Amino acid sequence: MDEHLHEFATEPRTSDEKIKMQNRLKRIEGQVRGIQKMIDEDRYCIDILIQISAIQSALKNVGYSVTERHMKHCVTDAIEKGEGAESIEELMAVLKQFSK
Repeated sequence: MDEHLHEFATEPRTSDEKIKMQNRLKRIEGQVRGIQKMIDEDRYCIDILIQISAIQSALKNVGYSVTERHMKHCVTDAIEKGEGAESIEELMAVLKQFSK
């Protein structure tokens, strides 16, 4: 599905939500830089793989958080407007990509 039902969040994120998400992403960014340094330093492959796994887990958790918010706000809003089927279809398409 190429067309999105909403260009922006139906309910703007609170300042607290934004800060928490930005902090999570900054930590992930720091972990990625750490892996770059580990590679430059020829660190043990297993140590690098463990860090990659930690980053993947952290990104999945961010994705789950965004998904939860989307369901509680955007999908709920779409259902109330009679556009629930389209919203759920859109979400399912993204979740299929997310689970790969």
